[in-house]
Amino acid sequence: MSSAAKSPRQIRNRRDFSTAPRAGNGAAVGAGKKRDLEPGLRQRHLRSLVVTLQPAGAFLQSFSLGRLRAGAVTLGCAIGGGRIKHDKREGDRATPAGPFRLLFGFYRADRVARNETLLPMRPLSRRDLWCDDPESARYNRLVAAPFRPSHEKLWRDDHLYDIVIALDYNLYPRRKGRGSAIFLHCARLDFLPTEGCIALKRDDLRRLLPRLSQKTILIIR
Repeated sequence: MSSAAKSPRQIRNRRDFSTAPRAGNGAAVGAGKKRDLEPGLRQRHLRSLVVTLQPAGAFLQSFSLGRLRAGAVTLGCAIGGGRIKHDKREGDRATPAGPFRLLFGFYRADRVARNETLLPMRPLSRRDLWCDDPESARYNRLVAAPFRPSHEKLWRDDHLYDIVIALDYNLYPRRKGRGSAIFLHCARLDFLPTEGCIALKRDDLRRLLPRLSQKTILIIR
């Protein structure tokens, strides 16, 4: 069962910003300052992205593919190796079904330029980790190395997290063992399955960024 999507006001008013990107001075990126945006960008943000399964037999492959609808555009995407489930569990490789807000993101500054976007974004660092240990008090939270409980490194040798956006899944509240680290990120070659995330071609994700904001809801069906 998915977490209910929260309003932008609810997220901004929370005192626990442990999942938000941090600037060098410890403040959440984008908080308390205006960003220079091209004219009209705020009016063009996408209210929703909708992910569904590709029709069976649409392509010759041994795994399920997804498609993401963004306004009038439909893009191919990868989903979890466990397909789409309403009752996700940690480690089942399934993509959770439900509506989830886009919260914030990261990018590899050594590989891609920062795109204009209304989402809070900051460069990844080698210390960035995401806790996936259900027994930890920091479960499904952004943490920094060194960190002993089980975790995923966000700084990767491959290109999956060249651009990565955190979704509002199992965060408020967190439920033990219901899944962690559910992101929108870059896809592998031929859209090979993810561990539960939604993945797009890097160029497609970059083109979407200017139209994404914390008001955008990713709906997975």
